[in-house]
Amino acid sequence: MVSVIAGSSSEDIAKKLAKKIKANLIKTEVKVFPDGENKITLKGKFSKGKIIVVQSIYPPVDSNLFQALSLISKAREYSSEVLVVIPYLGYARQDREFLPGEIVSMKVLGNLFKGVGASKIIVVDIHSKIGLKHFKIKSQNITAILDLVGYFKKLNLKNPLVISPDQGGKQRAKEFANQYKSDFIALKKQRDRKTGKVQIKNDNLEEVRGRDLILVDDMISTGGSIVKATEFLKKQKCKRVFVACTHALLINDAEKKIRKAGVTKIISANTIPGKTSFVDISNTIAKAIK
Repeated sequence: MVSVIAGSSSEDIAKKLAKKIKANLIKTEVKVFPDGENKITLKGKFSKGKIIVVQSIYPPVDSNLFQALSLISKAREYSSEVLVVIPYLGYARQDREFLPGEIVSMKVLGNLFKGVGASKIIVVDIHSKIGLKHFKIKSQNITAILDLVGYFKKLNLKNPLVISPDQGGKQRAKEFANQYKSDFIALKKQRDRKTGKVQIKNDNLEEVRGRDLILVDDMISTGGSIVKATEFLKKQKCKRVFVACTHALLINDAEKKIRKAGVTKIISANTIPGKTSFVDISNTIAKAIK
C-alpha cells in the first residue's frame, strides 16, 4: 500500500490525495525553536511500498524547503521509491543567470532533491519549465488550468475574454481559452529587471469594451503586473475583471491593491492555501500519480 506524508504546508491537498488514491496518511508535527530551527516529527506508520511526500515551498520558503528535504530523507529510510509532490515550487523563477554573477537556485534545488533520495518530482504550473532541466531525477509539470476553467464555467460571465498580462503567459491564456471556449489576447508588458517596475505597452483595445475579462497567470506575488493590467483594461471600458491563477502568494497587501485596482474576484488553486484558493487540484495530482 502507498503512504502519503502530509507536509505542514500542504495538509489539505495531502489528505484529499490520500483519500483519492486510497493511501495511508502520515501526518507531520513541526515545532519551531526560538532560533528558527525546525523539529519535525512524523505521526503514523508507514505501509510497505511507495511513499509520496506532499509539501509546497511557499513563504517561509527556506523553512518549507528544509521540511520537504527532511521528509524526503526520512521517507527514503522506509522505501526505495519516494515520489515528491510540490504543488508550489519556490525558487522556480531563478532558473538561469539573468545578470552576471547570479546563482541559478534551481540547479541547487536539483542537487538537493537528488541528494536526499527523491525518485521523482511532480510540480504544478512551474513558472518556467526550463528549471526542471536542472533536476537530475525524473520530473513532471502538471497544470491546474482544467480545474480553474471548471470553476469559471459555473460563473455567469458576460461575453468573456481571456487575457494574459504579458506575452510570456500567452500559451497559458491560449490553453485556458481553448478549454473555456472563448477568445484570448496577450498584453505587452515591460518590466525593469533592476527596479521591478512594470509598464503596459499596448495601444487602445476595442475588443475588451463591455466584456467580462479573465486575467490568467501562473502566480501572483506582489500583484504589480495584475494591478497594471487591470488599471489599463478598466480604461478600455471593460465590464468586470476576474483573476485566475494557480499560485496566489499575495505578498503583504497584494490582495488589497488588486481589489483596489478594480478586480471583482481572485480565484486560485489550493497549491497555496488561503482566502482565494477556491479550486482543489488533488484530483489532477492523483491522475498524474496513477
